[in-house]
Amino acid sequence: MPTGILTDKAAEQIVTTCRTAIGDSLRSVTYFTRDDFEQVYLREDLERDADLSTFIGHEWRGFKTAQTAYEKSELGDYNYTIRVFDNGFLIRVTSDSEGIFVTTDGLTVKDFEEVATAINTFLSGREIE
Repeated sequence: MPTGILTDKAAEQIVTTCRTAIGDSLRSVTYFTRDDFEQVYLREDLERDADLSTFIGHEWRGFKTAQTAYEKSELGDYNYTIRVFDNGFLIRVTSDSEGIFVTTDGLTVKDFEEVATAINTFLSGREIE
């Protein structure tokens, strides 16, 4: 599924990271930057019809808005976002230059924390390609 903004190794590492944290509840994984995106995983039983470019625009703006809105609040630093839908969940983990959003079936808050930590570790521990 990789299209070229990530190496095959990086794409595989993202998927492995998410599969390890989420297991069979993983629905999809999309890596994005300010300028491009790549869906690196889509579960076989799902349609490939999502408007990912609109999702990416919304998630990138959402990160910047949340980061600015809560800056210096007593809540502390922004970590990640969970969105709840009728048919699943979306978790967004973003750095200043890149991000990953993952869709899942039901998870616990602890599961979300584990996947967010794993994705943050991935994003902070690699050089941008």
